[in-house]
Amino acid sequence: MKESEKTGLSKLLMKDAELSFSIIGLAFLAIVIGFVRNPFYLDILIMIFLWGMLASSWNIAGGYAGMFSLGHGAFIGIGAYTSSMLFIHFKLSPWLGMLIGASAAGMVACFLGYICGRLKGHYFALATIAFVELAHISGVQLKELTRGSEGLTIPFHPGWANFMFYDKVTYAYLGLAFMAIIYFLCLAIERSKLGYYLVAIREDEDAAKSLGINIPFIKMIAIGISGFFAAVGGTFYAQYILFIEPDTVLSFVPFSVQLALVTIIGGMGRALGPIVGSFLLTPLSMLLRAYLGGALSGLHIVIYGFLLIIVVLFLPEGIVNTLRGHVKNFFKMEELT
Repeated sequence: MKESEKTGLSKLLMKDAELSFSIIGLAFLAIVIGFVRNPFYLDILIMIFLWGMLASSWNIAGGYAGMFSLGHGAFIGIGAYTSSMLFIHFKLSPWLGMLIGASAAGMVACFLGYICGRLKGHYFALATIAFVELAHISGVQLKELTRGSEGLTIPFHPGWANFMFYDKVTYAYLGLAFMAIIYFLCLAIERSKLGYYLVAIREDEDAAKSLGINIPFIKMIAIGISGFFAAVGGTFYAQYILFIEPDTVLSFVPFSVQLALVTIIGGMGRALGPIVGSFLLTPLSMLLRAYLGGALSGLHIVIYGFLLIIVVLFLPEGIVNTLRGHVKNFFKMEELT
């Protein structure tokens, strides 16, 4: 067998293995949800799925295109506030409100990509920080709409039409479904022409431009899709927590920073990276806060930060990218033998 054929075969096997592993993993999670009865552990699962879907949406712009956004909290907030206000004031189903909010966030994201798309690296990151801070200030000041820092409480009227449920199991299955949809979308992008364009732009914009890639348009599409699905996650968060405030969903911390952190730890530019990052960081954060809170308040943050430093030092490319590197090396060794 020729060298090129062996390399192509190894890549095909890796792709098929990732897809098969993903399907099996999702099926396993669906089974596990049915056996979990403890509300705290169900809450951990739901938050894993939430952060998995949000980080996956961030990965489309930040991972594939290299548009390191630190302002995705604004898109999450747009989705959360739009669906919540439409439900409270106009009795519109949050399912429809979710689509309206996501569309609004997608258009705002496209506009942001259009005006800031020429910025690179930390300059783009600084622009997105300014954007999310502007959104936060607007959320605090527009008290007639958002109730400002008091927060917005969503009345609990359980039912599928209202996206509200008595039991957490339903939220867990919905969270898993949303995470799976965004994951498979990222996987499709990763293997499509758009994905190759995004990677080319991330690696070398000048070279991508010389090949005829419309860089401003592709960047705008990437962050538009990313903002759209971040807003979908915002609606899910609002309907689960039933309370939103600017300091949470329209802030630089925790959402904007945590999204980047989850993706970096898991592996940027890979569909599976944000999911793995969420499964590692989300339960770690919640368990440390639960068992090291109270009298030891603050210690969980120190331990959490220390563990993150260890991971970054020893796995600088992220967990998934590091594992893929080992698998590639294994296939190369097999070819040599």
